[in-house]
Amino acid sequence: RALPRRGGQPGSPALLLIRDTEAQAFGAFSATTIRCSNGFYGTGETFLFSFSPELKVFRWTGRNSFFMKGDVDLLMVGGGSGRFGLWLDGDLHHGGSHPCETFDNETLSPREEFCVQDLEVWGLA
Repeated sequence: RALPRRGGQPGSPALLLIRDTEAQAFGAFSATTIRCSNGFYGTGETFLFSFSPELKVFRWTGRNSFFMKGDVDLLMVGGGSGRFGLWLDGDLHHGGSHPCETFDNETLSPREEFCVQDLEVWGLA
């Protein structure tokens, strides 16, 4: 419930960093603030990334505009065909990653569903 409130100043970019319980690091960059929404929001500057073990960046493909969507129960980044590039549940302890049309990404974690070890959100000014 606190993530949308602590995602940065309104209108500022946000960097979401995750390390799962298998020590894999990955995340997302959004050019807009992480917030609660009824629909998808964001811009083509949004991207997913992972360190496996080298940095891999997955940029917008232009196939859809499913950048970010979230409420108190779920945060989603990227989508298409019922799959999300990255999602986190409301307690921020569990999440998942699947290849998606928005970013044509690989699965960011070694497992499609993962447990969060560490999570940081940086609001960039």
